[in-house]
Amino acid sequence: MPAPLSLDIRRRFERYIHEGLSGREAARRLLISPATGARLAAKVRVGETLAPRKCGRPTGYGRLGDHHAFLIEVVEQDPDITMPELRDALAEAEGIVVHETSLSRALRRLGFTYKKSHWSRLNNAERMSRMPGATG
Repeated sequence: MPAPLSLDIRRRFERYIHEGLSGREAARRLLISPATGARLAAKVRVGETLAPRKCGRPTGYGRLGDHHAFLIEVVEQDPDITMPELRDALAEAEGIVVHETSLSRALRRLGFTYKKSHWSRLNNAERMSRMPGATG
């Protein structure tokens, strides 16, 4: 998938439209496709922002999106719970069957990390960085 146009090009395009150029002419000057120029010109004329929208799927959805509170509650009650046990608890309480990998990803997105023998919340501490010039 191609990257979105930079904000600089979008601002220059907007300036050309305000100077009176058509969308296709402004697109030709900036070496972008005429179809993109027509779409961006329509946005400029109605006053919409030209900032690129976020790509991809919205976060927080999927099969486990509605069950985040349950996952947090179970893991905080028993930090030593295994993925098969968590999967079975979710199936019994909520009636949803998912794979352990999906549970692991959901817990990581919720800020949990697996340390040795239990799940725990990440702290707000910054990661340690290497000393300048250190190799290895």
